[in-house]
Amino acid sequence: MERQMPYPSMGRLAWHETLDMHELVAFQSVGLIKLKKSIRKVKDPALKKLYAFAIQALTNNLRELLAFYPAAPHVADEVQVEDHGDISFYAGDLLGLAKTSVRNYSIAITETATPVLREVLAKQLIAGIQLHGMVFYYMLQRGLYPAYDLNQLLNGDVRNATNALSMPY
Repeated sequence: MERQMPYPSMGRLAWHETLDMHELVAFQSVGLIKLKKSIRKVKDPALKKLYAFAIQALTNNLRELLAFYPAAPHVADEVQVEDHGDISFYAGDLLGLAKTSVRNYSIAITETATPVLREVLAKQLIAGIQLHGMVFYYMLQRGLYPAYDLNQLLNGDVRNATNALSMPY
């Protein structure tokens, strides 16, 4: 059975762009949930307005990206993805933080001219890589991150993004 394509000129997505799209949807889903959970705590009206703007922007981003999921490569029939509740959210948030930290340290090192600062950043980069590994394997062992099953990974993205989109705030 052929899947409906969201855009007429769109065919199938390539594997690499599918994985990049997964990273964006996963990261933004967690971000949207965090914003929606915390907007009521924001007292400053201008900041609250920025939160509302960010919520709308992430909502639009997720809706647009989810439209491409039917064009993603699928290697098997659809699978059910277990919902692990808040533990999946908190672990995913920690994984995103660790991954972003590794990327930021990598960039910072390329801009560093002071040798002693470069050594400190390199040490902290290694620590960030180790944290990322610890969180990744924690999630993998508990079935929270099906890294070796593309169908489960993408179905989990859709479920998490749908939950984030439907969450009231």
